[in-house]
Amino acid sequence: MELKKIKLISTAEMVKMDGNLILQALPIHEMERGDPILLIHHWKTEIPAESRVRELGVGPHPHRGFSPVTLVFQGSMEHRDSRGNRGVVGPGGAQWMHAGMGIMHSERPPRELAESGGMLELVQFWVNVPQRYKMIQPSYQNISQETVPVIKSPQGGIEIKLVAGHLLGSNGPAKILSPVTAMQVYALAKDRFEFEVEEGQQLFFYALDGLYKLNGKVIGPTQVALLTPEATGIALEVLEEGRAILIGGKSIEEPVVQYGPYVVTNQTEVLQAMRDYQLGKMGILIEDF
Repeated sequence: MELKKIKLISTAEMVKMDGNLILQALPIHEMERGDPILLIHHWKTEIPAESRVRELGVGPHPHRGFSPVTLVFQGSMEHRDSRGNRGVVGPGGAQWMHAGMGIMHSERPPRELAESGGMLELVQFWVNVPQRYKMIQPSYQNISQETVPVIKSPQGGIEIKLVAGHLLGSNGPAKILSPVTAMQVYALAKDRFEFEVEEGQQLFFYALDGLYKLNGKVIGPTQVALLTPEATGIALEVLEEGRAILIGGKSIEEPVVQYGPYVVTNQTEVLQAMRDYQLGKMGILIEDF
């Protein structure tokens, strides 16, 4: 088994978005975006007890032309959108939305977490989709932990929750529009696990915490490693317990123009997206609190 090469290792940067401090692992100063992974955000916060939902998370906002995906590690997150979809996902689960021609959604902790207080931790990443799917009807998948296959290393010190893609005979439940891999990695003890991923995929390994040796390189907390599309082998060694993600996919190799919440292929399409949003063509989301 030939191991994939690591092209770069970088450290996530703290940024402020919608009043929340988050770690941004992509874009980073060494790399504007990947293909098809456009963005990786890691949000961890302590929610005070007796909080008001309307003051937490991210309120209604539009998207077009890509798939925003949320992986929950602690606490829970509630999704609402202008197509009437609604769902709450807890640890080990995922929210996978295809924005398509345009949709409004909000992402907030549910009422129960706001009232009781507690830790909320998640990773959100954006997946580009081929141009032929950018203007399809939007859709939403609420992927509960119970539906996600768990692949364990022979000694049991590493558990991989497969949200999307294929691994060792298992298939992730996410319905995807092009070849994509999305795994939550739980390092429970010092261990080593070698496996193969699908051919031709550019992958990102991001460590929420813990310490790892990945294909011979040491990766520490809040560091991200970019693995090139060539070869298929992954050799993961746990040096200290923690959690990580391994995400990526096959390159789409089409023009990408990103403007805020819109991911299209040219500037004219950006202007059209802005106009459609202003005209209400992406729907209206009125939250009930």
